[in-house]
Amino acid sequence: QVELVESGGGLVQAGGSLRLSCVASGSITDISTMAWYRQAPGKQRELVASTTSSERINYAESVKGRFTISRDNTKNAVYLQMNSLKPEDTAVYYCMQRCRTGPAWGKWDDYWGQGTQVTVSS
Repeated sequence: QVELVESGGGLVQAGGSLRLSCVASGSITDISTMAWYRQAPGKQRELVASTTSSERINYAESVKGRFTISRDNTKNAVYLQMNSLKPEDTAVYYCMQRCRTGPAWGKWDDYWGQGTQVTVSS
C-alpha cells in the first residue's frame, strides 16, 4: 500500500508565498508522473502542475510564471512553490503520484494525498 502525506498549506495574504510538500511511502518500486491538483468550493478538481519521470513539466495557464513544481526522486517527494498568490488560488490542493508497487512488468496506479487547504485573503 502507498500513502501520500501533504504539508505546507495555510492562510496567506494576496501576493504572498507558500510551499507545498508531498511525500509518498510504502512498497513503491517506481514513480512516474507526480502532480498537484486543486479543488475550490463548488468547482471541479483541476490540474495545477505535473512533472513526468523525464521531468517534462506542465502548468495550468492560470499559474504559469507564479508556481513551480519540482520533485526529489530520492525522497519520493513532489513540491509546489506558489508565489504571488491570488484569492482565486484558494482551494484544497491534492498531490497525486503514479506509482508501481510490484515487479517491473507490473501495473501503475494513481495515489492521492488527503488534501491541504490553501486560503489566500485579499
